[in-house]
Amino acid sequence: MFESAGHFVYRGRWTLLALTLALTVLVVPLGLELFGRMADGGFEDPRADSTTSARWNDDWYGGHAPNVVVLYRHPTVKVRDPRYKRAVHDSLRALPGRHVRAMVTYWTSRSKKMVSEDGHATYAVITLKGDEQRAYAAVAARLRDVDNLRVSVGGAVPLLKELNDQTAADLARAEAISMPVLLVLLVVVFGSLVAAGLPLVVGLLAVLGALVLLRLLTEVTEVSVFSLNVVTMLGLGLAVDYSLFVLKAFREAVADGASTEQAVVRTMATAGRTVAFSGLTVATALLGLLVFPQMFLRSIGLGAAAVVLVAMAAALVVLPALLGVLGPRVNALRLTPDLGRREGGLWHAVASSVMRRPVVYLVAVSVVLVALALPFLHVRFGNVDHRVLPAGSEGRRVAETLDRDFARNAMAPIDVHVLVERTFTGEPALPGPLGQGHTPISAVTPVSPVDARPLAARLKRLPHVTAVEVAGMSQANGAVRLAVRHDLDPMSEEARALVRTIRALSPEPNTRRVVVGGATAAQLDLQDSLLARLPWMALVVGSVTMVLLFAAFGSLVLPVKALLMNVLSIGASFGVIVWAFQDGNLASALGFTATGSIEATVTVLILAVVFGLSMDYELFLLSRVRAEWLRTGDNTAAVAAGLQQTGGVITSAALLLLVVIGAFSTAGITIVKLLGVGMFVAIVVDATLVRALLVPASMRLLGGANWWLPRSWRRFHRRVELREPTPPPAPPKPARPPMRRPARPPAPPAIESAPASRPARPPTVPSAGVTVNGRPAVFGADTDPVPLPAEPDRPGWVRIRASPARVVRADPHGGWTWAEVDE
Repeated sequence: MFESAGHFVYRGRWTLLALTLALTVLVVPLGLELFGRMADGGFEDPRADSTTSARWNDDWYGGHAPNVVVLYRHPTVKVRDPRYKRAVHDSLRALPGRHVRAMVTYWTSRSKKMVSEDGHATYAVITLKGDEQRAYAAVAARLRDVDNLRVSVGGAVPLLKELNDQTAADLARAEAISMPVLLVLLVVVFGSLVAAGLPLVVGLLAVLGALVLLRLLTEVTEVSVFSLNVVTMLGLGLAVDYSLFVLKAFREAVADGASTEQAVVRTMATAGRTVAFSGLTVATALLGLLVFPQMFLRSIGLGAAAVVLVAMAAALVVLPALLGVLGPRVNALRLTPDLGRREGGLWHAVASSVMRRPVVYLVAVSVVLVALALPFLHVRFGNVDHRVLPAGSEGRRVAETLDRDFARNAMAPIDVHVLVERTFTGEPALPGPLGQGHTPISAVTPVSPVDARPLAARLKRLPHVTAVEVAGMSQANGAVRLAVRHDLDPMSEEARALVRTIRALSPEPNTRRVVVGGATAAQLDLQDSLLARLPWMALVVGSVTMVLLFAAFGSLVLPVKALLMNVLSIGASFGVIVWAFQDGNLASALGFTATGSIEATVTVLILAVVFGLSMDYELFLLSRVRAEWLRTGDNTAAVAAGLQQTGGVITSAALLLLVVIGAFSTAGITIVKLLGVGMFVAIVVDATLVRALLVPASMRLLGGANWWLPRSWRRFHRRVELREPTPPPAPPKPARPPMRRPARPPAPPAIESAPASRPARPPTVPSAGVTVNGRPAVFGADTDPVPLPAEPDRPGWVRIRASPARVVRADPHGGWTWAEVDE
């Protein structure tokens, strides 16, 4: 399959590149339309009582909820001064009626809650008409045009505009930071400017793909404003990661003497297979977010899974096509030594150490990971509010001022909808004869505040409740809305306990149903919704992942072990998040406001993303271990060789991904910071402690049990197996000049005539001009490869000992290696 794809990509390389260029030019304008089309919120469960309450607020009680708050302040003049009223009302009367549905001020409502405690500030609430973003853009400047008053504007619509603006600025800053750093690191890894630039090309295609896919999603569903940075970060990071693996495999094939087409086919058959499995695994984990009803998670799940597949496709189609065009010129413009082709060294030492002491490493690393996860035991989940924006945000300042200087929770009471049991005012009317007029509708008793008075009295007696007011009535639906005001932080555990208490109250005799809503109730419903569906997500994602790993590796043990390793990585990441964000230990360093809780939906998002990324590196490591196991049948040797061969490239890939995530972690939005830090910690833990130490140690201890598969399953696995094939043989190298044989005295006859004894070592022969540790090299005595003096006319092979002949070969990159040849 992958070999055929390699042939197809190579033979159609020019066509594929032309189509990619044309498609890119066509979709750029479409991707740029995304900004301004994304939605705020999306954290609620559509079927929850709190969501029903919010919908009834808009539909039943006389219009839509206000979405703009204008805060006025004067340092000396108080609100009761007639000049204050005249300035505010003159400004509001100038607003165009085609954009404004309704306005409420202190002077129209006579509500003392709309005046600050010091009497110098008040606010107006405005409900916009039509397209809210366009309406706000039309009135924003006029709202601030008030004589002699200091004006600040907040509310839902201005906050959404600030989120959009902040998201665009964060994206531009992240790309400006990450791209130069990625280029420098890629040059260090590959040594060539051409090779270093190719992953960035694939990364830019992934970013563009992210914008276009999210823009298309806005046509069929709402897309969260927070999804842009998340999806772009994943697309760019994984595109660079996948490109690194593909590019490394291609350059190795070219170095081994393969033609350009053979190198492309070999790359697709090895690295391409692993990249495809990785992309499917990561996309599966992200699609698990579709189990949840929240728009925030569903839009990010769809967008992120799609952009992962775009990054995978770009790495498997566009990049091989570019490599097919470049061929050996991929190594052009060399700037530094090629560090990417150096194997052994550190990773050989790590592999050897882990194989010798697996129990020590298994216990030590497990203790470290458990210690990192411990803070998660006191996690507290919260909800998104104005504090996700930077402290200098105007909308955030307005919200904090209202909470600090005005009546507590004046804008965020607990809503209690009382559906009253009504009766007919007379005998029910009978329908007329068939076909003669409409069926009569009998009159029913009207609702009034008196119907909700018994429940209101009980609510007033609850702890922390400061007032209970009738906030609206709906005669058509037979409902009375009560606003329960309290002195608690809406995001606190005490406020949630108050909501639970209200919901637990027994209904009054004249009540059909009581629905409780508001910000605190929404937070409570969100947590209940996430907890109810989280096991289903784990089941779906875990099952699909295990099937993919079974198909890839032909073992029932490795998929289970991989899931357990991922649990440890995710636990460590969650522990650090609680320590950094909930406890506020990194608040000053990262520039955010600690709220004493962690946003629940972001926790689920981190779970899906980190699971996919952790499985990504697991696949790269196990693919190489399995290839060595099939070749040698020695589990210990296979694990050591797999770690040694992949340690460098996994570390490089992790470092490049960390650069991207670190750049996005500079975002001004706290949610993006939290996600970035969680991913950063998970990748560091996964690429160092887990993949480099814990996985090899556990596989060393399991031994041959790693590859256990019941006999009855083997035939089934052979049908679904996607094995990494043996690389095609490299073409024959050009004939070398005849070997130079150093003079060697004949062996003593006694040794030659003794068939049962080992052949005697020939006398050592110094080699002029070659030294080892400051002395002349002695062939046959020195066990390390020794570079020979350069001979332009006769580079060739050098025999160094008797049958079988063991020789040192000069490789094309200036290194030396041992080889054995027949006599």
